[in-house]
Amino acid sequence: MKNKFREIVPEEILESAFKLIGNDWMLITSGTKKSFNTMTASWGGLGVLWDKNICLCFIRPQRYTYKFMEKYKFFTFSFFPERYRSVLDFCGNNSGRDVDKIKATGITPAVGKTGAIYFKEARLVIESKKIYFDDLNPGHFLEKDIFEIYPEKGYHRMYIGEVMHCLIK
Repeated sequence: MKNKFREIVPEEILESAFKLIGNDWMLITSGTKKSFNTMTASWGGLGVLWDKNICLCFIRPQRYTYKFMEKYKFFTFSFFPERYRSVLDFCGNNSGRDVDKIKATGITPAVGKTGAIYFKEARLVIESKKIYFDDLNPGHFLEKDIFEIYPEKGYHRMYIGEVMHCLIK
């Protein structure tokens, strides 16, 4: 059935991480069915570190999703078909503090094997467990133009997650 997910190993993801993250974008979601938030991201990575399949994401402390990432152990990346671009736009331009993103967009939350939230309309889901975090240090930027991204000094926190489950349609 086309709309049903099947589990795959990370090595079976055939799409470029550059395309998935940088062009297609994703929703990063953390929390539980009772309380979660999601945000659009176009920064991140997929790879191997410490003999583990990992994903990377970057979240500013000012973002509402940050408090969920800090509180909960698991998070997801949800990648959508192009027809959901307006959902990604909405979730990237509106805060969960001010609006119910799920009600406003009509996407359907689902609970993964770890208890993390993903969305039934996604075409690819990566469910991960936090294994490391670090705050970006402006003293380590080697390119001056990077400072322009941070006029108010709201440096991102980097999270590294061990990939626990991948779902694909």
